[in-house]
Amino acid sequence: MRVVFAGTPDVALASLDALLASSHEVVAVLTRPDAARGRGRRQAASPVAVRAREAGLELLQPERPRGPEFLDRLRALAPDVCPVVAYGALVPAEALAVPRLGWVNLHFSLLPAWRGAAPVQRAVMAGDDVTGACVFQLETGLDTGPVYGQLTEPVGARDTAGDLLGRLAVSGARLLVDVLDGLERGVLSAVPQPADGVSHAPKIPVEEARVDWSAPTARVDRLVRGCTPDPGAWTTFRGDRLKLGPVLPVADAGDPPAPGALRVERRRVLAGTGDGAVELGTVQAAGGKVLAAGDWARGARPEDGEQLQ
Repeated sequence: MRVVFAGTPDVALASLDALLASSHEVVAVLTRPDAARGRGRRQAASPVAVRAREAGLELLQPERPRGPEFLDRLRALAPDVCPVVAYGALVPAEALAVPRLGWVNLHFSLLPAWRGAAPVQRAVMAGDDVTGACVFQLETGLDTGPVYGQLTEPVGARDTAGDLLGRLAVSGARLLVDVLDGLERGVLSAVPQPADGVSHAPKIPVEEARVDWSAPTARVDRLVRGCTPDPGAWTTFRGDRLKLGPVLPVADAGDPPAPGALRVERRRVLAGTGDGAVELGTVQAAGGKVLAAGDWARGARPEDGEQLQ
């Protein structure tokens, strides 16, 4: 089938690569315009744009996918179907109507759970034991369309959102190609999502990624893992922001430090929580490098009981 692929970040690359290796013809790629990226905030193309150029594909980068120029080009390309993976903009009804089989979206949750921009992060933060991926028919509603296929993925006790998303990107790419194969053969029909079990996964704002040290250990652990690598969990130390890598709940802290209080031991740095303590993993001071917590403590020299806030 003729395919116009829509995607923007790294997580979409596995699907684009899988489509390029399939029997389907990728006639163009739709991605977000170049934007300021990275620490230097320099204008740069999206990862999908870079891969598309490397593959010699036509690249479509409209500010909004509803302009007449984009819609005219999409109609001229005459795609049979448009697969979507984390494109990053709403597709209007005028564009949805162009391909004969519509647009199919790879979403990283078991719909109707975690509809929205951050399904994997929210699943980790909520303590879900299992998540997965779905391919569904894109509609104007937010992740509401009927589902063509799904897969499940266990959430490991130490998984970060990045770990989980990396696995789902690969398995989801295979699922996406399988769905397109089934649509081409005419053997698939979409199943409406159940009315029960709906939950929402809005993008995580930076303020929500701040650690509440009065929370239970399990919640602190899940927050940090769910915000790794993006947007990054953080706290403050001596009034400055301190970014945190994954922490490790500890059961042998003796009399644990007070919530947010630090204890520097010979081989580890502990921080108190609402019901125990966690061992800090990596930390990054504002403008500094990522350091193991012990190396950071040797430089910062926190006093016993000094607070993270």
